[in-house]
Amino acid sequence: MLAGLRQSPGWRAADLSYRAAQLSLDSARTRAGLSLSAGANAALVRVPWENGAWQSSGTVTLSAGISVLPWSPALEGVRSAERALGAAATDLRSARASLTLQAAQAYAGARSAAQALALADTGAALSARVLETAQARRAQNLIPEESLLQSRGALAQAQAAQAQAARGVQSAAQSLARLLGTPVTLPGTAAEFAALPTLDGAATDEAALLARAAAARPEIVRALAGLADAQAGLAAARLDATLPDLTAAVQAGQLSDAQGNPGRLVSGSLNFKTGVLGAQVSLPLRNTDAVPSGVALSLTGTFPLLGSGRPQAAAQAVLGTQQAALALENARLGVELEVRTRFSDLQNARGALSALQLAQDQAAVALQSARARLDAGLGTALEVAQAELNLAQAAQALDRAAQDRALSALALAQATGELDPALLGSLPPALPNPSAPAPSTQTLPTDSGARP
Repeated sequence: MLAGLRQSPGWRAADLSYRAAQLSLDSARTRAGLSLSAGANAALVRVPWENGAWQSSGTVTLSAGISVLPWSPALEGVRSAERALGAAATDLRSARASLTLQAAQAYAGARSAAQALALADTGAALSARVLETAQARRAQNLIPEESLLQSRGALAQAQAAQAQAARGVQSAAQSLARLLGTPVTLPGTAAEFAALPTLDGAATDEAALLARAAAARPEIVRALAGLADAQAGLAAARLDATLPDLTAAVQAGQLSDAQGNPGRLVSGSLNFKTGVLGAQVSLPLRNTDAVPSGVALSLTGTFPLLGSGRPQAAAQAVLGTQQAALALENARLGVELEVRTRFSDLQNARGALSALQLAQDQAAVALQSARARLDAGLGTALEVAQAELNLAQAAQALDRAAQDRALSALALAQATGELDPALLGSLPPALPNPSAPAPSTQTLPTDSGARP
């Protein structure tokens, strides 16, 4: 079933979301890395218009740029994308764990539906036998008409429960098919279903569970990434408010001829605000031997005097950081509440299991007593059949309690971020419908050994 789950729409959607985060990081790294570009320009000039001659000129340029200063927006974009990728990896694991838990719940629901149908069939058969006995006794005038009507009503209720249980089996199969994204054929009887894997023994220390959840839950990881982004935005806003737009540049080569036209030039610049180091080579498509060579140094600065809005932007960044910190605290409180609730559910399931075990033992003793009375001629076969039905119902209740305990343990592991989808590898596969098309064989990150 896990192999089928890996082909489900939800599983593939989670993979695509993680892949999108990877591509975003690759794009950010490309933008922050070395960039190269080439350009060309051509001009045709006639001065003066009345009697001047046409003069043509052309230049080929090669430019390069790279972000070098740590506060460069491009480098901060890389760090933000790395945080987003870490959050996406946590989201991917959480989505897979959630789908795994849903698959376990759907599988358990299908098993319970098969058990309910078997019990409903037994109950309907017993009600039919009771009605036959009641009709015979009524024919002998041993019971009133009211008792016969009660037996008929009991049979009608049993048949309605039987039909409802049959619809429950179909609904369980449809739920599992919707989750897997393909029609399935489930085992015909409850005995053919396997028990769910259990992590019951691993959930003992609530404090340790809370600590593990705080490190693994995607809500907290996303909130931490959001807080880091907000803090980076605050640092950038403060830097923008205090650091002027300064650019240092150098040019070397044939700076200018008598008409002001440059020749072959090599230039470089560093913008202290954006942190970008640039270089450019210019090659005119004409003879420039007569152009003198030299070096030019320049420093350009822009200083806002009024209306920049930078102090207000810094104040907004402070508020954004505070909001991100509150979001992180809310995420931690929400995760803590969920873990405590799941842990309490597991403890309740354990207690219910013990009580239902006693109820099954009592039903078994009652069946032995009914059989002993029948052997002694003090009871009837219907009493034995009713005791057998009661024992089957008690066994079903105990089995459901065991399933609830296993599902509660899996839900707790999912809440703490520790549910490994490989745990469900012991479940027998749900058989695909022969009439349905085979799912695509997509290679997933976990299939190739890579883990986010």
